[in-house]
Amino acid sequence: MASKKVIPASITYLTREAWGANPPVLPMRSHTLTRLTIHHTATRQLPEKTLGDKMRSLQKFSQAESLLADGRMKPAWADIPYHLYVDVNGEVGQGRDIMYAGDSNTAYDPAGHLLVVVEGNFEEEELTQKQMKTLHLLVPALAKRYKIPADSIATHKDYAQTACPGKKLYTEVGQLQQLVRKQAD
Repeated sequence: MASKKVIPASITYLTREAWGANPPVLPMRSHTLTRLTIHHTATRQLPEKTLGDKMRSLQKFSQAESLLADGRMKPAWADIPYHLYVDVNGEVGQGRDIMYAGDSNTAYDPAGHLLVVVEGNFEEEELTQKQMKTLHLLVPALAKRYKIPADSIATHKDYAQTACPGKKLYTEVGQLQQLVRKQAD
């Protein structure tokens, strides 16, 4: 699991225990991290909801078979598909245990990917300043801890046919890579 030691102290971090996570409902695949991949929730930002409420809702959706907006059925997943969730207030929620590969509704295998999802639909919305501040601290810390090089930091759309993480977040990835490069120097 991403421990509090990995998350910079200035970031509010909500562990699975703190938000009341249920255990995984299916077996999960172990994996070795080699990449950090950024996603968006593709849903509108909800500043009025607590991070705990968002995490519980995401887990409930994830662990059940669900009808997707495009009419496909999503199978039940073992747990939240992402390892970390950055909410609209820049707080971070612990999702799936980092030791296990995530899940996707698209045709790419997320094994080896540390999955960070950012709350919002960044085809339409802007990242908040708090989200950007958190990403600028979080991504370099994760890259350092898990020995992920800057050129292995990418987005969902770099691996699958999707708009994720939205054009307004996609443009920020180069800056995150630069922060990781500076840290490595």
